Amino acid sequence: MIKAIINKNLVPPENFIFGFADLHGLIDKKFNVFQYGISIGKKLDDRIIDRIKDGPTIEYYNHYNQLNRDLADLTERIHADLQKAGIDSIIIAPTISTGQECHDEKYLKTLSADISHKMVATRSGLGWIGKTDLFVSKAFGPRLRLVSILLKQNPGIDSIPVEKSRCGKCDICVVKCPANAANGKLWNIKIHRNEFFDAHKCREKCNDLAREKLNVDARICGLCVSVCPLGKKIHN
Repeated sequence: MIKAIINKNLVPPENFIFGFADLHGLIDKKFNVFQYGISIGKKLDDRIIDRIKDGPTIEYYNHYNQLNRDLADLTERIHADLQKAGIDSIIIAPTISTGQECHDEKYLKTLSADISHKMVATRSGLGWIGKTDLFVSKAFGPRLRLVSILLKQNPGIDSIPVEKSRCGKCDICVVKCPANAANGKLWNIKIHRNEFFDAHKCREKCNDLAREKLNVDARICGLCVSVCPLGKKIHN
C-alpha cells in the first residue's frame, strides 16, 4: 500500500527515485517509534546543471529552490495520503541553503541535521556518498535533490543498504572544488564526514560565491554536481 501511495504521487515517474530504509539505532531517540524511512529523490534539470562552469548561476539557484518547494509539496501530499490510509508518518523537510539555517546554533556548530537525507538514501540502497559529500545515486548520479519521510511501520523493505563509496579513483570533484574542502578519501559507514570533507570550508566558499555571482545570502555552488562523470555519463 505504501509503495502504491508513493508511486501515485511521483509525476512524471522518470524524474524520481525512492526507496525504504530500516533506521533502527541510526536516528535520535526523540523520533520514538518512527524508525523506518522513505527516501525520495527528484532529478535536477541537466541543461541547468551543464551550464555551471565556475560557480552557481541564477538559473541553478532558482531551480534548486523550486525543487525544494516541489519536494516539500510532494511529501505533504504523500503524508496526507498515508494518513488517510491509517499510516502514521513524519515529514523531514528538504535541506535548504539559504539564510534560514543561520538561526540554528546546533546546526551551525556541526553542519549536521537531526536526520540526514543522504543517510536515509544510502540505507534505502539508492546510492552512496561521494568525495565532496554529495549523495551519488545509481539512477541520476549526483543530479538530484532528496527528501525523507519517517514511518512507524515497516513499509516492506526489499533493498540492500549501500555501505561504501563506489567512486573509486575518480577525484574530479575533489580537484574542481573551489573550497578545497575534500581530501579524496572514500566514504564508508564507519567514518565520519569530517574525515574526508570539511563542510565548514564548503559552506563558507558557497556563501562567497552566492554573494559574488548572485548577490544573494545563500550557500550554493553546484560545481561538484556538474563535473561528476557519472551524472554526465548517464544523462548526456
